Amino acid sequence: MQNYSVAELLQAKHILQEIDVKGWVKTFRSKRFIALNDGSTIKNIQCVIDFENTSEEVLKKITTGASVHIKGVLIESKGQGQSVEIQVSEIIILGESNPDDYPIQPKKHSMEFLRENAHLRIRTNTFSAVMRIRSVLSFAIHQYFMNNGFYYFHAPIVTGSDAEGAGEMFSVSTLDKKNPPLDENGNIDFKEDFFGKETNLTVSGQLEAESYAMALGKVYTFGPTFRAENSNTSRHLAEFWMIEPEVAFNDLDANMDLSEDFIKYILNYILEHCKDDLEFLEKRLLDEEKSKPMIERSELALREKLKFIVDNNFKRVSYTEAFEILKNSKPNKKKKFKYPVNEWGVDLQSEHERYLVEKHFKCPVILFDYPANIKAFYMRLNDDGKTVRAMDVLFPGIGEIVGGSQREERLDVLKEKIKALGIDEKELWWYLDLRKFGTAVHSGFGLGFERMVQFATGMTNIRDVIPFPRTPQNAEF
Repeated sequence: MQNYSVAELLQAKHILQEIDVKGWVKTFRSKRFIALNDGSTIKNIQCVIDFENTSEEVLKKITTGASVHIKGVLIESKGQGQSVEIQVSEIIILGESNPDDYPIQPKKHSMEFLRENAHLRIRTNTFSAVMRIRSVLSFAIHQYFMNNGFYYFHAPIVTGSDAEGAGEMFSVSTLDKKNPPLDENGNIDFKEDFFGKETNLTVSGQLEAESYAMALGKVYTFGPTFRAENSNTSRHLAEFWMIEPEVAFNDLDANMDLSEDFIKYILNYILEHCKDDLEFLEKRLLDEEKSKPMIERSELALREKLKFIVDNNFKRVSYTEAFEILKNSKPNKKKKFKYPVNEWGVDLQSEHERYLVEKHFKCPVILFDYPANIKAFYMRLNDDGKTVRAMDVLFPGIGEIVGGSQREERLDVLKEKIKALGIDEKELWWYLDLRKFGTAVHSGFGLGFERMVQFATGMTNIRDVIPFPRTPQNAEF
């Protein structure tokens, strides 16, 4: 008797075959019908028990959440909602579940409640769908880069540099917290620490990826990054995953081409490979939308939103042009924006980015050539001396999803920018070396993986698209 997954059984072409399947009980009704799921698909398979030949002791143990081993015959279903079902010949209880204590009951639970039970929330339809899509997206990302000649680069997690210059980093230290060694000025002496210097968890693998791109040509990182930003919003995590391609000899135009092609590929991949999960999440969102005022409802259903990205060319607009559009827009003139757009150089907010995508251009947008003073030190300075070769990809519903740039490859210009920001050259000596030995134009971008999963699944809170979220005052699991 062959062991099958639920997904395989639901697609089976051979009826009346003996089968063997294991999974968890989603529901059990009338002491006869088990809805069984093993995580391989969002759909359950119905298992029909002959309760006259099943002991009362076994029947009592068939409860929501219990794990079971079922043997039987796959037959055509007589009921509605499924084409096949299992006529059970034997049922073995693998793990009991007390129905009075089991938190995940077959009813609607709040997201807050499920976050408090993050170790079990994956057993709900919503979270199993989200996490399967997350997995498929991960595969699509690796497949895209491998198909396009990139090498997978593992950036260090412990680092001595702050790539973004924000200073919001988690410290890594083995020093005695109660009695750390001090230097002659009374400051903590990190020379006595494990690495002999102050180190942190990385916020980005970009700087290190640049060094590998300057030898391997095309590389990408895909790993965990960390930010100690004390922000308790639906958009922030302290631990998150980043995808960061870095390409030698690519200028900003090539970088924009790469980002558009990459995004379209991975979203099209899940449209093709996650149909059942996307259908379920779309229906869930549509049901939620019904309770919202008309003005707050989304104009596009979930799969339509994904196709909106895949099927449309991304409009490329300079920051200066976007500024003029926003400055002269009705929402700005009528003071409907929370953050007014009045002076060139203002850092655009999500409301501005969404206006450009959803109202003005009605397609995905790539903004480029941002003011230098609102972007990172490593971005290439334009000839005008006031803008840099930066780019942001903007999506409907969320605004920025990708940020990148052509990197500053000129040693003298980079040293001047570092000096102006008060960064110690000694901390970036190896990064500067890349501009001494065979420097070349190169570019890259960063995509926050959770942001992409959030967009692909329609989830409104970023804490619900990562298995165990790390946020301020929360590292429970």
